[in-house]
Amino acid sequence: MLDLTPDELIGRAKALDLPAQHHIDGIDEPGGGAAFAVVSPRDGQLLTQVADAGQAEVDQAVAAARRAFDAGPWPRLAPVERGRILLRMAELLEEHREELALTITLEMGKPITEAYAIELRAAITTFRWYGQLADKLTDESPHTVADALALVTREPTGVVGAVVPWNFPLTLASWKVAPALAAGCTVVLKPSETSPLSALLLGRIGTVAGLPPGVLNVVTGDGPTAGRAIGLHPGVDVLAFTGSTAVGRHFLRYSADSNLKRVWLELGGKSPNIVLPDAPDLDRAAATAAWGIFFNQGEMCTAPSRLLVHSSIAERVTDAIVRRAEDLRIGDPLDPATEMGALVGEAHLERVQGHIAAGREQGARLRTGGERTLTESGGSYLRPTVFDRVDAGMRLAREEIFGPVLSVLAFDDLDEAVRLANATEYGLAAGLWTSDLSTAHRVSRALKAGTVWVNCYEEGDLTVPFGGMKQSGNGRDKSAHAIDKYTELKTTWIQL
Repeated sequence: MLDLTPDELIGRAKALDLPAQHHIDGIDEPGGGAAFAVVSPRDGQLLTQVADAGQAEVDQAVAAARRAFDAGPWPRLAPVERGRILLRMAELLEEHREELALTITLEMGKPITEAYAIELRAAITTFRWYGQLADKLTDESPHTVADALALVTREPTGVVGAVVPWNFPLTLASWKVAPALAAGCTVVLKPSETSPLSALLLGRIGTVAGLPPGVLNVVTGDGPTAGRAIGLHPGVDVLAFTGSTAVGRHFLRYSADSNLKRVWLELGGKSPNIVLPDAPDLDRAAATAAWGIFFNQGEMCTAPSRLLVHSSIAERVTDAIVRRAEDLRIGDPLDPATEMGALVGEAHLERVQGHIAAGREQGARLRTGGERTLTESGGSYLRPTVFDRVDAGMRLAREEIFGPVLSVLAFDDLDEAVRLANATEYGLAAGLWTSDLSTAHRVSRALKAGTVWVNCYEEGDLTVPFGGMKQSGNGRDKSAHAIDKYTELKTTWIQL
């Protein structure tokens, strides 16, 4: 696919049969007739009108998931059988990889090379990994007194409401859906109204793969209506959310105001990336810092948006990042040569520009970027942006921007670097570049972050958990630990 020309890819994108209805109880459902527009950020053009869920549609989806859990075969299937269906979903994702990648690029502006090679790879790998894990989960039989037998069994919690954002629409949906299904739960998935199309295709793929009706339902709509309805619904047992910290607070309130459902949150970040003078390769550190903040247009919760660099090397490292930013190829995300595509939409672009204006007003030095580009396309494009001489009290250093905007802060000693790194309400991820093994261990332990990358960034696989500390959330996606969110531990004590 990536050998195709831009014109060929545009032609295939135009030929897509985009979904427009909810997927409930194993079939496409039009809902009550209301619809909303899905606009492509690559050119500002309407892609399609998609069914808009209200309370009635959420009720219908939750009822289907409830029936499938309480009376259907899914929780009662042998785990190996559940695993086979998840593996079939992985196969179907591979078979439909081109269609799904094109859909993601159209709906949220990600370059087609990243949609195909990174996002789809992640989704396929996730379903395959949990499909292989499904029959390898074990219960416990603790050693206790001689005349009793104690069993600790892991049981599926029930109906899972999964609400996911637009920046990695299929990857983040997979991180919720695959472990929940592997555990034996049923799911109501609500994607962002900005990027609902790939999730609707995932619902169809689940049904074709053999999921019984009601096991995976997808409803589309906005957060204040459909998301709120899922959060408040008494038929939902677990809520798994990825998105902003502000919306995460709403879901905690919804839980308190309804059935005290468990709420698992993966929220925002303002991740520090610390570069010490003894970094094993300063050029690679600079290149990785640039890649990390500009990848996916900077629309990434783990983006290393705060570069903390020792004052003795600050100019060298910053200059290298500026050069990379100015060389970055910005363009149509359907062009395989494009390195940075469009931001998700005009409203988000304006928000990012507001942060850039605040940085200028507060005295940071703009080294490059800061303005929109490719305006003739009708799309939402922004030049990669680098600020230095940033102070820890500035908005640039405190607030999540969720765009291709890097803030460079200089420090003079390691203690100051750790203080700056932890001077945030967030705690999702961090990076550290050093050749000293003791420094790597000490600083990694001192950083308040769910993931610390040493001499790399954004590396890892499904074997390791992912999630945040502080106001970056709770619980973990990925790895066997994700199963914990979707299971209950039951103790059975048998007197012999």
